[in-house]
Amino acid sequence: MTISTTLIKSIQDIMRQDAGIDGDAQRISQLSWLLFLKIFDDQETQIEMMRDDYVSPIPQAYRWRNWAADAEGITGDALLNFVNNQLFAELKDLYTATNPRAEVVQAVFEDAFNYMKSGQLLRQVINKINEIDFNSQQDRHQFNDLYEKILKDLQSAGNAGEFYTPRAVTQFMVDRVNPQLGEAVLDPACGTGGFLACALEHLRQQVKTVGDQALLQRAIHGVEKKQLPHLLCITNMLLHGIEVPNQIRHDNTLARPLVSYGPRDMVDVILSNPPFGGTEEPGIEANFPADVRTKETADLFLVLMVELLKQNGRAAVVLPDGTLFGEGVKTRIKEKLLTECNLHTIVRLPNGVFAPYTGIKTNLLFFTKGQPTKDIWYYEHPYPAGYKSYSKTKPIRIDEFDAEKAWWGSDADGYASRVENEFAWKVSIDDIRAKGFNLDQKNPHVGETVSHDPDELLAQYQALQADAQALRDQLKAILAAALAGPSADTEAKA
Repeated sequence: MTISTTLIKSIQDIMRQDAGIDGDAQRISQLSWLLFLKIFDDQETQIEMMRDDYVSPIPQAYRWRNWAADAEGITGDALLNFVNNQLFAELKDLYTATNPRAEVVQAVFEDAFNYMKSGQLLRQVINKINEIDFNSQQDRHQFNDLYEKILKDLQSAGNAGEFYTPRAVTQFMVDRVNPQLGEAVLDPACGTGGFLACALEHLRQQVKTVGDQALLQRAIHGVEKKQLPHLLCITNMLLHGIEVPNQIRHDNTLARPLVSYGPRDMVDVILSNPPFGGTEEPGIEANFPADVRTKETADLFLVLMVELLKQNGRAAVVLPDGTLFGEGVKTRIKEKLLTECNLHTIVRLPNGVFAPYTGIKTNLLFFTKGQPTKDIWYYEHPYPAGYKSYSKTKPIRIDEFDAEKAWWGSDADGYASRVENEFAWKVSIDDIRAKGFNLDQKNPHVGETVSHDPDELLAQYQALQADAQALRDQLKAILAAALAGPSADTEAKA
């Protein structure tokens, strides 16, 4: 069978007829827990063929094969009653103490919900899902592409800071950081698991033995605080061959005091696009040292990532322009980054990379922990010929990064082969320090350009307002001193 977007569309069309489902987020949430159980069951079929002693953590009556697989099986009110009052109750309360796979199932269903109110429509959706065989390499490969589309659809309904990272960007970042089997890879704000899935594919190419396969299964670590992205990430990991994705935790990495992290928490590689443009709930900043306390989510994650990297650990992180030129706490955070890590490369992305979700300009920061920064190389990623911006129908493509890859060089010799060109330039740490740790360094090889980006214009306006206020305050002080002067002299003479 060939899986096409028609299958997913037909499922969504069935759901639209159901009175209990309102909007894309609920449709995707509903689809996600159903897909999880089908994928989990197909995976168990494969495991049972290889291991005679395998015992499912899900009791027999609640395994997909025993209540969902028969197209003529339970339906209508009986199906609704089973799902709402038996299936969910059982899966939310699985005994997990000795079975990590049970722990995964329970975590998925902890906050899941059946939105559908028609048992007949629910049966139709289940029968459509049964058309996919997740043990078929062809079906799985095709569904991976469709799953990517589902994740994009979810992100387009997201709010501040929740942006789908284009596959070309994740692939480029993973390729440059080059994780190796035996290393621990972490995304502390993993969302639906795009970076982790890409890292898995990169590591899978290195698998040669059974021992290597075991290393692959243990390589990936992620944390996501929201239930739906966490469920989607778990399902994504199952799709990418992780048997027990219990290292994907449903939690907020920032909610733990920074001082409580120790050597066992540290990792070799961090890949992440932390939420930006948003603020954390009150009290979260108290988990961080006083000099770097802020409510800005992206800034807190940057501090956390520096802390969690092992010595010589490598990171690639997506951050907005605001982090680069921000002052105050942002300055102290950047100073910490440049002191404890070698921020060797910043790739500046043009407008529209994250379109249509946001127009905020973004940057890819690559750094290694253990040595202070001496120089930062910048590379300004250009639009392809004929493009004025990216869009949903014209996204950034992986082959556009070929120029960066050819220029990149090697960490082993400190990127000695790099040369400046119209897109690449180097700035010394002395210059960065002299400019108050402003990392927003413009390309010296192009003339001054006028920006029409609303976020950039707003930032410029705010900077001008701050300068104007400083001048007003200075003028007030001069006038106050001038007015006070003669009066003070008169009193002294008297």
